[in-house]
Amino acid sequence: MEKLSNPGMIPEPLRKEIKGIRQTKLASVLSLFTSSGTLICCTLPALLVGIGAGAAMSSLVSHVPQLVWFSEHKVEVFIFATAMLILSGLMQWHAKSLPCPADPQLAETCMATRKASLRIYVASVLIFLIGGFFAFIAPLIIQ
Repeated sequence: MEKLSNPGMIPEPLRKEIKGIRQTKLASVLSLFTSSGTLICCTLPALLVGIGAGAAMSSLVSHVPQLVWFSEHKVEVFIFATAMLILSGLMQWHAKSLPCPADPQLAETCMATRKASLRIYVASVLIFLIGGFFAFIAPLIIQ
């Protein structure tokens, strides 16, 4: 597709559509990063200690002491990740009802972007659930 020299030539409905899809994709990527924080705070330490690599975890923390912050503030990390996942989910729901462009190439790109965003969102939710298990449920089971 040829890039338009005058962005004002894009019709207003199409411009809104493109903006909505970009926002949905951005929210999905942000939710992936925030849910990855749950892995850093809870899953990674539990996994390393669980497989007998406590020394590796100790070495990792001594080289990257900021990792301790995630563990100390896991409730805040999970609250923020939950908020981001809810926001991303709402944006996914909204984008689902947006029409794709009539142009076949643009319509294909639109659908591919929606599918990619949905996959990223589902991966984010799974990462969040795994992190939540190791942060809040596994300690109760072990005790």
